[in-house]
Amino acid sequence: MTADPAERTIRVLVQEEADGQRLDAFLAEESEDFSRSYVQKLIREGHVTLLPAETKGAESVRPPKVSTPVHEGQLWELQVPPAALPEILPQNIPLDILYEDEALLVVNKPKGMVVHPAPGHPDGTLVNALLYHCSGQLSGIGGVARPGIVHRIDRDTTGSLLVCKTDVAHQHIAAQLKEHSIHRVYHAICRGILRKDELTVDAPLGRSRTDRKKMAVLDPADPAGKPAVTHVRVLERFPQDQMTYVACRLETGRTHQIRVHLSHLGYPLLGDEVYGSDRKSRFHTEGQCLHAKELGFLHPVTETWIQTDAPLPSYFKDILSKLR
Repeated sequence: MTADPAERTIRVLVQEEADGQRLDAFLAEESEDFSRSYVQKLIREGHVTLLPAETKGAESVRPPKVSTPVHEGQLWELQVPPAALPEILPQNIPLDILYEDEALLVVNKPKGMVVHPAPGHPDGTLVNALLYHCSGQLSGIGGVARPGIVHRIDRDTTGSLLVCKTDVAHQHIAAQLKEHSIHRVYHAICRGILRKDELTVDAPLGRSRTDRKKMAVLDPADPAGKPAVTHVRVLERFPQDQMTYVACRLETGRTHQIRVHLSHLGYPLLGDEVYGSDRKSRFHTEGQCLHAKELGFLHPVTETWIQTDAPLPSYFKDILSKLR
């Protein structure tokens, strides 16, 4: 067993609709990656505390129980201990490399490949392939489970993914991501006909209030929402099938941003079983029809502009051919 050295601190503010809810149920809903049983374990082991500033003047706070009720305005903190992970082994899995040097590489990720090991996906991931390809020469900032990984794309999304080999490169790329200076353009096929040739979606995203496994557009006044901006440009329209081929440039990079923004507008991605519609399609996509096509960034060592263009995968080109 290998321990991931990264301990996580998570703070969760109780909103009005959660007032009176059990602590374990509340935290399980608010924490994206944790089951209720794991949250109960954290509470019993003393890893969950109510921050004193939010106790409405109380001088001390007793250790909470799993059944402790939460109240609006409270701020709860979870100290998630380092996770024990199965040893992650290098695997000789072919990679489509779009760019590589001593500091980093850009991979064209295929559909169905998980980026890093997780429960249910202990191997066969991009990280397993990178450990083999790079002979262990990857940034350690992401921890044992995510070496070199500075950003991610969904399992069923294809295309460009930037991987850092050194901690210096990782820090530089992370800073560019934070200041939104990395150029990222995705191609997608969505349902419905977009009338405008270009539009911008500026709508904050956060965890859905009705389904904690999903993201959603939140009210701008909701403190849980994070700014999210997507610039959409129509590439081709297919009136006979009521579909549109679009290019989406990310100004921010929130979880499921393109999928949620287009669904919010009423144009869900073809094949998106989470944010899409129940309408059947004559096309088999194995997940959302979304491809990270263009990736541009300032090289952390040479300070030159690097830009890659990932060719559309065969399934995507086949759908376009049939639509045309």
